[in-house]
Amino acid sequence: MARRPLPRILKGGSASITRSREIARTAADNATDVLHPLITVTRGLRLLAGAGRQKWAATPRDRRGHVLFLVAACVLALALIPYGPLLALVSVMGAAAWRGRDRTPAKTGPDEAGTARLRALYEALVPHFSVADDPGPLFSHGGDWEKVFDTSFVFDGDGRLTRLQVNYPAYFDDGDPASRDRVEQVLHAKSGRGREYHFAWDEEGNRLLMTVLAALPTTIAAQRFVTAPGETVLGFTDADAVRRTVPVQDGDATRDASPVIWRTGARSTEPHLLIAGHPGSGTTTLMRSLALQALQHGDVLVVEGGGTGEYGFLTGRDGVLAVECGLAGALATLEWAAHETERRLIAANRARQAGHPEPEDIKRPLWILLDRPSALGHLAAADGRQDPQELLQVPLRHGRAAGVTVVVADQIDSLDALTETVRTHTRARVVLGPADREQVESVLGTRPHTTPTPEVPPGRGYTRLGAGEVLRLQVPATPDPFDEATSEAHRQAVLDLLPGGAPAVEQAAPEADAEPLPVHGEQLIGAPAAAEG
Repeated sequence: MARRPLPRILKGGSASITRSREIARTAADNATDVLHPLITVTRGLRLLAGAGRQKWAATPRDRRGHVLFLVAACVLALALIPYGPLLALVSVMGAAAWRGRDRTPAKTGPDEAGTARLRALYEALVPHFSVADDPGPLFSHGGDWEKVFDTSFVFDGDGRLTRLQVNYPAYFDDGDPASRDRVEQVLHAKSGRGREYHFAWDEEGNRLLMTVLAALPTTIAAQRFVTAPGETVLGFTDADAVRRTVPVQDGDATRDASPVIWRTGARSTEPHLLIAGHPGSGTTTLMRSLALQALQHGDVLVVEGGGTGEYGFLTGRDGVLAVECGLAGALATLEWAAHETERRLIAANRARQAGHPEPEDIKRPLWILLDRPSALGHLAAADGRQDPQELLQVPLRHGRAAGVTVVVADQIDSLDALTETVRTHTRARVVLGPADREQVESVLGTRPHTTPTPEVPPGRGYTRLGAGEVLRLQVPATPDPFDEATSEAHRQAVLDLLPGGAPAVEQAAPEADAEPLPVHGEQLIGAPAAAEG
């Protein structure tokens, strides 16, 4: 038996049906608000009528005549006195409104499980917020927890705290980081692990506000962000942490997100960036995201010390000057970058002395992306050659004036191998992956106001630009498009951002006995010399 086709309203009208339901629901809510007094009076009249019927049914038959006579006398009296019917109507309406009011008691205070949780949390905080010689302690064993927590607490559907305000005594040393850490650790442990908590200390008012932070979205992929030249999006953070929003494509929808903007160039206060993380934390993902954004207005040099080939998709693209993985190519490329920085400084100085604008060949920004310099340093030490980090001294010290930006990424356990110059001049910092508060502090210079979770998605971490505050960060998904594990949507998103030029997969493979790195390095080193001559 053939199936009958569905009506058109069931096949293509789902959106209109949903919109109609929303309109109807909104209209019903508005009508309920407007007609609420009438509904209350009607409910009261119904209750009064029901009560009258019950009273009449409970009256004995021999007394019903007297009741009727009394009611008739009252009605006659009201009809004869001035404004009697109006007063009777107002009285009945008032009685109906009073009887029909919503008398459902509002729920105040936590339930039994919430009370037990708050009391346990109060008892756990007693050793930290009490002293022996306090005549009127806020915290004492068996004390009143309502004076401390008041009503500033919120529970979720599972009965766990999502918001709590603690009033602590004025003598508590809230300026000591160790004292704060002990209190935050107790609140974190007693409120439930596996979530990220934010602690806001109000030292003036002696209050501590603990809130549970929602997870940052991981569905934002690489795309062309709405930024000005010299602005780079490191990732996205909480909505109340920054004042700016940018439109982003999140799946099939477009919404506003809160970006972490890093400003580079001559007026930047933090012209260079250091990225630290564990393996698989997303440091390479952030480097790829920065490379794609830098290629929109500048040139890029990529030096990969890990040798994994995760930047191969950039080879041969317009604006990509080199992608080096070996030690010889890295040394040649970084030596050229140092000479290029000096050439730009000399050209800019000559133009200023002559009263001319800067030449066009030094206005285009140059980005140096160095991934895993510690690995290259070990190879250089074993081979008796120069550490590639030493070639970064000129770009790091004079890069802001020359339009050169340096980005260094390495693992947290290898940061000790970074030179003093690299650590000093990379004042913009990013920490990705699972890291405790001590590790975050060692990189960013201060502890975050949140409790890091042991399991985080790739690209999740913290950032601090110079002396600013620590912000949560989620890096846009920017995978290697040549990786077989990359989804088709993410692969296409990255490929759409690549500039023109022959992709690496279409170039002919070099011969096995060829040595392209030294030749390429000599060409790079000779470029600034020819330009200066």
